[in-house]
Amino acid sequence: MAGVVRARTVTVLRRRVDAAGDRRAPDDVIVEEPLAIHLDGALVATTMRTPGHDFELAAGFLHGDGLLGGAPVTTCRYCAIGSAVDTDFNVVSVDTGGRAPTPTPRLQTATAACGLCGSTSLDELCARLVPLPPTEPIPLGILAGVPDRMAPEQALFESTGAVHAAAAFDREGQPLVVREDIGRHNAVDKVVGRLLLDGRLPAIGLGLFVSGRASFEMVQKAWAAGFAAVVAVSGPSSLAVDTARAAGLTLAGFTRGGALNLYSPDRA
Repeated sequence: MAGVVRARTVTVLRRRVDAAGDRRAPDDVIVEEPLAIHLDGALVATTMRTPGHDFELAAGFLHGDGLLGGAPVTTCRYCAIGSAVDTDFNVVSVDTGGRAPTPTPRLQTATAACGLCGSTSLDELCARLVPLPPTEPIPLGILAGVPDRMAPEQALFESTGAVHAAAAFDREGQPLVVREDIGRHNAVDKVVGRLLLDGRLPAIGLGLFVSGRASFEMVQKAWAAGFAAVVAVSGPSSLAVDTARAAGLTLAGFTRGGALNLYSPDRA
């Protein structure tokens, strides 16, 4: 199931205007391209993403959205309906041998800024998922230090300043899988997809780091994957807090400089 390595940045000529003057210099910018995701031959969704780890993205997206229905992924491949070269490696087909439920396709392309925005309610999520099993909480001191541990792993951000990061980490705060993408939801899907394809879901006892805000979507993806905690650099939304509490999932926001705000659980 290995994917094809694609360029994730391109070099462009830009002008720099500051107190020192006006000058031209090369600059690395992140690549953004569409990815069409097929499940058992049916087009399910198209999302804007940074090329790389495309099979993980497709598998993680399908898992988080409940479209696999517990069916195992048998194969991931580029463009099962023709030449992958002809489609610029921007079509991924995920197959379960017809064991997944009949998918309902999205009506529009998801941008890099949002994934399932508004398409899934908390009530629907609670009907699909059960509260997480109790596990020994990851110490708050460990959670508070996670962003600093992830910073050296974010090479694309260092190069372009234009991507989000997500990572699975263990009880000691050590990164297990780190992914970057122009879409924050894509970065999470790539992490979840890697764990899924490796047979490591549910992610019991593990934490999920996100470099931006803790939206409802980030928390619901973590819940579906079985993570015990979500650590966000920025703040959460009200629905994200409600979802984390319904899931029994630890939610930390504004995790910076060795400090954090704890939103779930709602009591010590």
